[in-house]
Amino acid sequence: MNMKVRFATALAACLLLAPQARAAADKVTFGLDWVAEPEYGGYYQALATGIYKKYGLDVSIVEGGPQVNNAELLVAGRLTFDITSNSFLALNFVQENIPYEVIAAGFQKDPDVLIAHPGTGDDNFADLKGKPIAVSDDTRASWWLYLKAKYGFSDDQLRPYGFSLTPFFTNPTAIEEAYVTSEPYLVQQQTGKMPVVLMISDAGFDGYASLIATSKKLVATNPDLVKRFIEASTEGWYSFLYGDPAPAFAAIQKANPDMSTGLLHYGYEQIKARGIVDSGDTKTLGIYAMTDARWKAFFDQMAATGLYDKNMDYKAGYTLQFVDKGFGKPNP
Repeated sequence: MNMKVRFATALAACLLLAPQARAAADKVTFGLDWVAEPEYGGYYQALATGIYKKYGLDVSIVEGGPQVNNAELLVAGRLTFDITSNSFLALNFVQENIPYEVIAAGFQKDPDVLIAHPGTGDDNFADLKGKPIAVSDDTRASWWLYLKAKYGFSDDQLRPYGFSLTPFFTNPTAIEEAYVTSEPYLVQQQTGKMPVVLMISDAGFDGYASLIATSKKLVATNPDLVKRFIEASTEGWYSFLYGDPAPAFAAIQKANPDMSTGLLHYGYEQIKARGIVDSGDTKTLGIYAMTDARWKAFFDQMAATGLYDKNMDYKAGYTLQFVDKGFGKPNP
């Protein structure tokens, strides 16, 4: 082959590859429901290690927090996807005729807990009947209703919750809501003792948590983008849980300098030890697994409390289109 032919062949190859090389990655804005923490480790791992880029995605992670309502930003079209904290919000989309739906379940177990002081006799949920409990307004309209129905709790027990451990430290009989990956560690650091930790999932509460939601319009018009985001995030979680989590740790602390190394590692170990991401149906269906049966069980639980009309079309709040493919099955 002479020089001119080789040049022409090479030029033709470059021209064929040029459109792909020039194609810009799809921009995705992804909103968290709180500040950067190990609970979002899979997403920061996918960002820090280039997994999102590998899937043709230019992802920006937007932190949440007490002054940020990313659910509102999602509905307003300012986010592509968001973390929808729990299954209630998915059903609320249906109840309020909001055209958004859940596309994946990040947590198979809800990390919400109640914490109590050790040695006070508050060792299980049944022990808490009739005692003051501090929970947030959102919780009062969600899993508090489940505890009322199961354990006979009453609204007379409710006390204000200010997203602070100060009342817990100053009141030796305090009981308040918390997150299993953070507050127990902080209590131990302050008092030298681990609090009593009661996970609502251990009480039989069957809701998913840390779900991913997006608009029904995006699901209908660009399912490939949705698919790539879920698959890339799955790969991020797999790398975070079973590989080296250091890239995610560094990215989390860069985004949230207040995150101590001790708390970061504690949260990570709790996620792994309790199977928050990779338990239950994920063993056969892969990370982000959801099933109609579990959604029905959750809906039936909450409809029985009166929170939802029993005839509501709860299936309109989620889709199984992008999950349950066996991708990201946990390590044995």
